[in-house]
Amino acid sequence: MAAAQSLSAQTAPQTHDAEPIPEACRAEIDRLLSSGDLFRYTAAEGAPVALLEEEFAALLGAKYALAVASCSAALFLAIKALDLPRGATILIPAFTFAAVPSAVVHADCTPVLVEVGENYRVNMVDFAAKLDGAAAVLISHMRGHTSDMDAIMALCDAKRIPVIEDAAHSLGTTWHGKNIGTIGKVGCFSFQSYKLVNAGEGGILITDDPEIAARCVIMSGAYEQNWKKHPGMQNSYMLWQNKLPLYNMRMQNLSAAVIRPQLPMVAERVAKGRAGHDRVAAVLNANPFLTVPPALPAENRAPDSIQFNLTGAWSDAQAFAFQAHAKQHGVTVQIFGLTEGNARAFWNWEFLGPAPDLPQTRAMLMRACDVRLPTRLTEAELDYIANALIAAANAVKAPVKSAAMASA
Repeated sequence: MAAAQSLSAQTAPQTHDAEPIPEACRAEIDRLLSSGDLFRYTAAEGAPVALLEEEFAALLGAKYALAVASCSAALFLAIKALDLPRGATILIPAFTFAAVPSAVVHADCTPVLVEVGENYRVNMVDFAAKLDGAAAVLISHMRGHTSDMDAIMALCDAKRIPVIEDAAHSLGTTWHGKNIGTIGKVGCFSFQSYKLVNAGEGGILITDDPEIAARCVIMSGAYEQNWKKHPGMQNSYMLWQNKLPLYNMRMQNLSAAVIRPQLPMVAERVAKGRAGHDRVAAVLNANPFLTVPPALPAENRAPDSIQFNLTGAWSDAQAFAFQAHAKQHGVTVQIFGLTEGNARAFWNWEFLGPAPDLPQTRAMLMRACDVRLPTRLTEAELDYIANALIAAANAVKAPVKSAAMASA
């Protein structure tokens, strides 16, 4: 009752606004607009995109970085840079965003979906069973949840299968202290508005492999002699120039100008995001109807949202009722499998053909919930969201539980 009273006396926090653009961006944006110097290759050196690549590589501890138009573009280029045969099989988790299998298809390869458990991570038994015959693995750390990278890398290294990391949601996450995105051969990140760093759109890939980096640079659109404006690997660039197609997936300078001042804020945003997530998770996990899966022991997460499961026997009608009750309190809950046309539900990826039989992933998606927790939220706002979710779950399930106990 106390929670319900406090909810009625408060206004729901706004969770759908993206991270604000720092004031530090404005002077550089004004300079670029007045000069018209928006193309990354106009300047002989020191272009904002080139500076971003240098700074991001240093931040993550990688040798090479390439800024591009989106994380999808980064994934596509990474796959193409592996020089796989047409139709090659690439394993991906069945819990990911539609852009991930789309990037595989765009690269003329065939995605094979792997089961994901109720903790949102790759089912290693199914992964191991499907690994034979795979030409590559693309691991999505979906919503920032890291699968068992020790087991994945051990299996892939033994078979010499390259691993690409889709780290769109994982900037700042570490695994045994190592930055996510630096464990596989290539790591791909997103700067879309709802990510930790907000540029509206944009992406970047990192790698320590000079040949992968050189191929990606050429294919991203470094035509004629523009590859000379990327440091190092000059012999590799010369080898691949005019041998690879140009896909023109470059980032432009305005995006880099928005991103660069946010990089020094990453550590603070990670700390705030983790604290906010864990504060809400502690409340939800104390309720018998909701469960937030824990992090794996090696994982130090960098969340800007929270995912939790409706625990026990929930009908679809009850799940929809929970959603509606939360909405009455001003909190929007996405249930991945019950949201019409959801791009994270694998059966909606009709471009892949008939949906595969993945009962474990399907069951998880039908009861897995998602709520944004921007790092700017105060403790009071986080508490409001947690109490609203508890109130919604209790409104639906507590009467059912009471009735069952009475009849017993």
